[in-house]
Amino acid sequence: MGLRELKKQRTRDLLLRSALELFAERGYEETTVDDIADAADVSQRTFFRYFASKEDAAFFVSRLAESRFVEAVRARPAGEAPLDALRLALVASWSTIGEAVEQLIPMELHLRFYRVIESTPALLAAHLRRATELEEEIARVVAAREGLDVDADPRPRVVVAVFGAVMRVTERIWSARDDAGLAALRDLTATYLDQVAPALTGDWRGPALAEGAGPTPQRSNET
Repeated sequence: MGLRELKKQRTRDLLLRSALELFAERGYEETTVDDIADAADVSQRTFFRYFASKEDAAFFVSRLAESRFVEAVRARPAGEAPLDALRLALVASWSTIGEAVEQLIPMELHLRFYRVIESTPALLAAHLRRATELEEEIARVVAAREGLDVDADPRPRVVVAVFGAVMRVTERIWSARDDAGLAALRDLTATYLDQVAPALTGDWRGPALAEGAGPTPQRSNET
């Protein structure tokens, strides 16, 4: 990388870190583009050379992580069942995603920002919109792996929707925990993905499946 490109990358990374730190400390709505530019000691014009908006900066790292996951799905062996391929792609990409994130910002800041998303309606709405777009991209990858027409066969979208719902539940529960570190997120994700099949096809009258899921309500004998 030449000196000019290296300087541009450092400026982008400084803006990114300044933005996420301010979002975590002050709140997303309370932070302006001028605040971010001032914290990075650059002009507002410089900010817009790298990011189209506050939202663009807020989800820059997430887009990077998501692209790594999509590539991991594409790389899974053809013989794997779709849900297995999604889960194993996630497992395989944990370390590479972590390394990619930490080249930009500290992992602790990235994880802190997830809590900001959960507590900020505008960010949460954007996060859910982006999750829907990501699910569509992954569904098309799954359909291509299986030799299916995603618009004619609903199964790719269904399996990806199930996977995405598990990830959404995991994010919400993890973000409310005191031990919300990367290891806790990884373990909780694995636990919940393990329970997809039992949750869909199993008998719910036994003990609660998930850690932290609480007691299983007693079923009434009334019809």
